[in-house]
Amino acid sequence: MRAIILAAGVGRRLAPFTTSQPKCLLAVGGRSLLERMLTSLDAVGAEEALLVVGHCQDQIRDRIGPRFGRLPVRYVDNPDYRKGSIRSLWSCRKEFAGDLLIMDADVLFPSEVLRRLIPAPPPSAFLLDANFADTGEEMKLFVRGDRVVAIGKTVRPAVYDRVGEGVGFFKCAAAHAGLLKECVEETVAQGDGEAEYEDALDRLLRRVPVGYVDISGLPWTEIDFPQDLRRAETEVLPRIERIAA
Repeated sequence: MRAIILAAGVGRRLAPFTTSQPKCLLAVGGRSLLERMLTSLDAVGAEEALLVVGHCQDQIRDRIGPRFGRLPVRYVDNPDYRKGSIRSLWSCRKEFAGDLLIMDADVLFPSEVLRRLIPAPPPSAFLLDANFADTGEEMKLFVRGDRVVAIGKTVRPAVYDRVGEGVGFFKCAAAHAGLLKECVEETVAQGDGEAEYEDALDRLLRRVPVGYVDISGLPWTEIDFPQDLRRAETEVLPRIERIAA
């Protein structure tokens, strides 16, 4: 399985921390989010990491290089990184082949979440955390039976059994990779380039069955605001380290 890591964004809500460096290089416990992510991917045997870069990309290329541990690393430039995140998937759509793991680069998490997601029975699946407070900022997953039927911050389907927060990782089976490419192309063609990449995933949900893996109770956090960074350092990382010990 190859990982596509979306690391192109500016991270404006974290300014001034991200004014002159990428969000994924912010340090938590002395190590950057991206280095922690690549360490986890290396530990679970990922074949390759493809980094979609844009804002301050030279810093990422210089820090990580062509290999991280045993993990080969390649880069795709997203020249439209100031637009919606759909542009990052658009930039690497020719790479959609084989089993893929699409990952936001701004997540602090234990390797255990990948150990659960990658071998999980559903060929394509999201990570879901049912223990969340809906502030309107969360990317929510709506589930009916064993299938995710919608994803979005504001979308709410007519019928669903449960809802949880999406962790920001999506396992895409090789059989669904071509359809994902079509969904990305349609999303860009029908919009102004400002869409989020989850809009393309929402399209995919209507065409193929996509499951989920519940990781409620495991420590993780997406880092969007300065308070998220403080919480990651003081609350989430100590819990992750206890799991790894």
